[in-house]
Amino acid sequence: MYYVKKRLEISAAHRLALSYESKCSLLHGHNWIVTVECRSKELNSDGMVEDFTHIKNNIMGMLDHKIINDVVDFNPTAENLARWIADMIPTCFRCEVQESEGNIAAYEKD
Repeated sequence: MYYVKKRLEISAAHRLALSYESKCSLLHGHNWIVTVECRSKELNSDGMVEDFTHIKNNIMGMLDHKIINDVVDFNPTAENLARWIADMIPTCFRCEVQESEGNIAAYEKD
C-alpha cells in the first residue's frame, strides 16, 4: 500500500447553524489546517497515489478566502468539512480539519 499526506492552510469564514446559543452562529473566520491522507495499492500512470498539486488546487480553489456557507449546502462544522473533503478526493481515506489550536475534527472512511 502506498500513502501520501498533504497539509494545507486555508483562510476562510463560516457560521454554524446550532441548536443552542453560541458566538459560532455569527460569521467568523479561521486559518484552517487541512490534512488529507490518501492511499492506493497501485500507483497511477504517473507513478503517484495522488498529485499533491491536484489535492491543493482542488481544496484551495473551493475554500480559500471564501465564506464556506456559500460553497457547501450543509452546516459547515469541522466534522462535516472533513467528510466533504475526503469524499472529493477518490484516494483519500482520512481527513483532518483543524479550525484553531487544539480544535481538530477528523473523518476516516471504513
